[in-house]
Amino acid sequence: MNASSLLLQFPPYRFLKTIRKSSLNSFCLRFLPGSAFPYGQQADLLQPHFVRRMMVSSKGLKTGWCCPATAEKQMQELSAKEQRILDKLYNGLVRGQRACLAEAITLVESTHSRKKEIAQVLLQKVLSYHREQEQLNKGKPLAFRVGLSGPPGAGKSTFIECFGKMLTERGHKVSVLAVDPSSSTSGGSLLGDKTRMTELSRDMNAYIRPSPTRGTLGGVTRTTNEVILLCEGGGYDIVLIETVGVGQSEFAVADMVDMFVLLLPPAGGDELQGIKRGIIEMADLVAVTKADGDLIVPARRIQAEYVSALKLLRKRSKVWSPKVMRISARTGEGISDMWDKMTEFRDLMLAGGELITKRRRQQKVWMWNVIQENMLDHFRSHSAVRDQIPLLEEKVVSGLLSPGLAADLLLKAFQGRA
Repeated sequence: MNASSLLLQFPPYRFLKTIRKSSLNSFCLRFLPGSAFPYGQQADLLQPHFVRRMMVSSKGLKTGWCCPATAEKQMQELSAKEQRILDKLYNGLVRGQRACLAEAITLVESTHSRKKEIAQVLLQKVLSYHREQEQLNKGKPLAFRVGLSGPPGAGKSTFIECFGKMLTERGHKVSVLAVDPSSSTSGGSLLGDKTRMTELSRDMNAYIRPSPTRGTLGGVTRTTNEVILLCEGGGYDIVLIETVGVGQSEFAVADMVDMFVLLLPPAGGDELQGIKRGIIEMADLVAVTKADGDLIVPARRIQAEYVSALKLLRKRSKVWSPKVMRISARTGEGISDMWDKMTEFRDLMLAGGELITKRRRQQKVWMWNVIQENMLDHFRSHSAVRDQIPLLEEKVVSGLLSPGLAADLLLKAFQGRA
């Protein structure tokens, strides 16, 4: 199977192939030595300073050799002031300075075009450092990434504070990425997670970073992956990602963590109907929260229901079956046992090779997600489309045009001027 037929199997390429050759004459796909092609095929062995170039044209793909824009080359394109800022952030980050980590995350989350370019240079340097550290660690991941999700009021923030304090007392460095929903009306976000984790926010071995979703589908921001990388570069060996509620779009969370934990309150009506089946299937561990006082009996009932429900679902791993536990962040009951189950999961997945395979797949998903988002931004801002969007939207709203026809007109205008 050649490279052209491989790429044709990817949905994003069906959109990319509509763009003319003139706009992609310098488009370069980079494959690092030993990296995997889609569907498991290995890339050609590359020379140390060159990568294979594949150019999209109406006749298919053309290949040639090109020199990648390495971090060193990109550094030369920065001004002296930008280089000083970058060096300060990178050196402070790898030394574990929280202030530099916070500044680096702010840079990565920026939507300013120049700052986004500087952020990519920083991320490339951190990625190189991260790879070196993993090699020193015998190829094992430096950090354990855990996604936490659950309906509003499930006690996610309370659990994270109790759980995080226990981990820091055991010598771990914990990073919490708390994603807050942005208002669809004002675009604002409360970012109040630090106020709900007062003790953990004062712990010098913990770092809490609330981030607005800015309307991102999935309850995770588009830069969450980059922030995870920065936290790991800063020496945090446990990364907790608290996400917005529970919905079908929470699959985005599972595509960037090692373990997906579902937190459920004990009294929420018909639990099995209230939580979407897809989310239960993604869960590696289900924890029934607030299992204390008068809620102990409902918590036991919910635990039994979920144990039965999980038996009916198809297994996703050869070495791990999802577990259901009862915990109480108020009394601390079950918190230590839950960490034991998490470490058991990590060890089994690592020994079986599934954890490394999962991370490699996530890297590929991350790349295509960024391509799709950037292509949509490029489409909206294109000169041939930008002025027509409000006119066609008005016709769709008034019923003069069907949404499908309006979309076809915009795509044709984009293709005609791309």
